[in-house]
Amino acid sequence: GSVKAGKMPEGEKMTHCKQEEEQQQKEEEREGLIEFYSSYQELFQFFCSNTTIHGAIRLVCSKKNKMKTAFWSVLFFLTFGLMYWQFGILYREYFSYPVNLNLNLNSDRLTFPAVTLCTLNPYRYSAIRKQLDKLDQITQQTLLDLYDYNMTLPQRDWSTSSTQRRSSRSLLHHVQRHPLRRQKRENLVSLPENSPSVDKNDWKIGFVLCDDNNDCFHQAYSSGVDAVREWYSFHYINILAQVPDAKALDESDFENFIYACRFNEATCDKANYTHFHHPLYGNCYTFNDNSSSLWTSSLPGINNGLSLVVRTEQNDFIPLLSTVTGARVMVHDQNEPAFMDDGGFNVRPGIETSISMRKEITMRLGGSYSDCTEDGSDVPVQNLYSSRYTEQVCIRSCFQLNMVERCGCAYYFYPLPNGAEYCDYTKHTAWGYCYYKLLAEFKADVLGCFHKCRKPCKMTEYQLSAGYSRWPSSVSEDWVFYMLSQQNKYNITSKRNGVAKVNIFFEEWNYKTNGESPAFTVVTLLSQLGNQWSLWFGSSVLSVMELAELVLDFIAITFILAFRWFRSRQKLSPPAPPLSSQDNAAFQDEAPALSAPHRFTVEAVVTTLPSYNSLEPHGPSRDGEVGHE
Repeated sequence: GSVKAGKMPEGEKMTHCKQEEEQQQKEEEREGLIEFYSSYQELFQFFCSNTTIHGAIRLVCSKKNKMKTAFWSVLFFLTFGLMYWQFGILYREYFSYPVNLNLNLNSDRLTFPAVTLCTLNPYRYSAIRKQLDKLDQITQQTLLDLYDYNMTLPQRDWSTSSTQRRSSRSLLHHVQRHPLRRQKRENLVSLPENSPSVDKNDWKIGFVLCDDNNDCFHQAYSSGVDAVREWYSFHYINILAQVPDAKALDESDFENFIYACRFNEATCDKANYTHFHHPLYGNCYTFNDNSSSLWTSSLPGINNGLSLVVRTEQNDFIPLLSTVTGARVMVHDQNEPAFMDDGGFNVRPGIETSISMRKEITMRLGGSYSDCTEDGSDVPVQNLYSSRYTEQVCIRSCFQLNMVERCGCAYYFYPLPNGAEYCDYTKHTAWGYCYYKLLAEFKADVLGCFHKCRKPCKMTEYQLSAGYSRWPSSVSEDWVFYMLSQQNKYNITSKRNGVAKVNIFFEEWNYKTNGESPAFTVVTLLSQLGNQWSLWFGSSVLSVMELAELVLDFIAITFILAFRWFRSRQKLSPPAPPLSSQDNAAFQDEAPALSAPHRFTVEAVVTTLPSYNSLEPHGPSRDGEVGHE
């Protein structure tokens, strides 16, 4: 080929070459805006020379001294390691979700809690009176056989109808299936009748429980009193469960139990209490449980609380169920059931008991900070009580649901689930065996109730302290009992054990609130991380961005070098083998059938332009043309 160029004046040629050089320099400058580091060494040298992180410049300044470079390199990376070790400690503390306990004292008018008072006198209800009398007769004979003790029974009308006689025979049959027996320390044996040679101190007493397959176990007690009470209570519960309508047991006699009721110097009436029956504690009355008109205490002190005068003389009681005299009191929050076994305490007869209260509210953080529950909706246990969620409500509901599932009936002490019925050995002959087996598993937490039931996030508790004094005093008891007999028709048979007085009041006007707050928030975490970064490197957030930029540049260089290595391997790959004669013939046969145009690859080699001197003619030439072969 040839390039033809006309002759140009000397000045124009110089100007043209300068313009081309300036254009090429501009192109090189434009390429410099997007050029990248060519090696890792260049990247790290630029970073250490320009970063604001303390100590990094020493890696460049001391590069001519290898000992210093090694020392600062070790020191730099050791500092990085220590800093990130501290970071790990901070992250571990953050994800442990610690809390701060906040204690606040609040002064305000206080809502008076609910107060439940029970008679401690299981009543002989008319619906089951005949069956209880028959059970007392059987118990009298049992104690006579075991202990040679002839229990005195009150005089009653023992005449019965044919229906009652059949019921008595049925009761005798079931009592004989669950007899009260003596038990040796190792083996259970039947005590020979009238055997004087046996040392009665070597025996335990208990009763036998069997399932439908005659698999029996012996519920034994070291105390004969406990064994007799438990055995009697077992049969008593079966008698109660046979009453189809629980309202038949509702024989409240408020006036014969509560002689005087006063709150804030005002007299109480029937609108201020509700009544329920407890199998062991008798008639129970809950004061201030009506959420529509709750009592409030404007001032602390004994005159601004609840004052009760109660009758503690037991009338027509069941001596084998109740072995104490007095009353049982429990203070609890509204809309919470009164579990008299857990939080109640007894009031002694002939004594004035003054109970001072301190209110305390506990509020826990839920979610990741604790396993508390807001309302129990996330607890896998159905609430059988018509009250709000508490831990004890959940635990008892859990046991009752397991009782229905395993034994086929419900325990009489707890609410009845839908579609279930209370256990009664006339219908469920082996429920006692199943119940005591299940109770052992429950106490050992085999049922998992203590793990399923979580604490509520908000709890209201009352810290109680009690003081006692004799009431009425010896100089005033005559006129006090006389006034009671005139007003309440109280026939006094035992002055010392006849009545008791209870005062319940707030000790002070303020109450304590225990709250929780997060001890380690995101702001606290960032602050601690910044403190550690400043301690080890004395830098700021922008220094962190410089480090992030270094990491991104490092990744980019790695990709670029990998791409270049991959392209170089492709160029070094061996060429394809030449086609054989048969392949050429086949290709020629197929060539006419190809309709697509042929494509050619053109490689262009761009070289730099020649200098001005190279444009001068060398040797003879024709006018106006310069030929190049």
